[in-house]
Amino acid sequence: MIKPYLLRLLFPVLLMLPLFQGTASSFTVPEKLVFDLTWAGINTGTAVLETMPDDGAVRIVSTTRSAAWVSVFFTVDDRVEALLHRTSSRTPGPPKQYRARLREGSYRRNKEVVFDHADRQATYIDHISGEKRQVPIQGNVLDPLSCFYYVRSLKMEPPGSVFVSVFDDKRSWTVEVRVLRRERITTKLGEFNTIVIRPLMKSEGTFNRKGDIFIWLTDDERHLPVKMKTKVIVGSVTATLAGGTY
Repeated sequence: MIKPYLLRLLFPVLLMLPLFQGTASSFTVPEKLVFDLTWAGINTGTAVLETMPDDGAVRIVSTTRSAAWVSVFFTVDDRVEALLHRTSSRTPGPPKQYRARLREGSYRRNKEVVFDHADRQATYIDHISGEKRQVPIQGNVLDPLSCFYYVRSLKMEPPGSVFVSVFDDKRSWTVEVRVLRRERITTKLGEFNTIVIRPLMKSEGTFNRKGDIFIWLTDDERHLPVKMKTKVIVGSVTATLAGGTY
């Protein structure tokens, strides 16, 4: 039987990717990516990642929902959002706000981070417990969601490793991402030349996973995530790009 957390395992993995040197392409707004989530070849849910304009800023929304047959015994309904400063550069601006609202069976999480880059601090808010805390941050810290768009907009050349500071769960984490190799793969959308990336997670909660995680990005200006895969105790969980507007 699939473990409960695996339905949302692949999508948050993308959110931790770091900055690479050099610009590859512009930040696309609006954009919509739709993924099928499978375990042992069985459909277990759907994930959607979108960018959209929001009153002079940019909003990113990630949603993950369990398939109907899974929801009968374990419902997954997650929504994660990031609001970014909009700039004239070819990459996303710094984060203004980050919020994660998770429902996974009986588990609930509702947390928010408000960034103040001028004063180099972040305000962490737990909307369930009522906890509110101010935490110092580095000037270049990113939120877990907007990192995905930084990596897509920048050039990558295997092999190599880079490090980045990401704020999550009341502290900053230094994350390493290894750029492994180029590989040609086939999905239901066709054949793609890809660059394979492996993020090494260290933060707690959503991102504290023990299995190796691999991500296939198209080896072109778009850096579309066409496939993500992680090993689990039995088999593996795969997210595959199934459609959208990009």
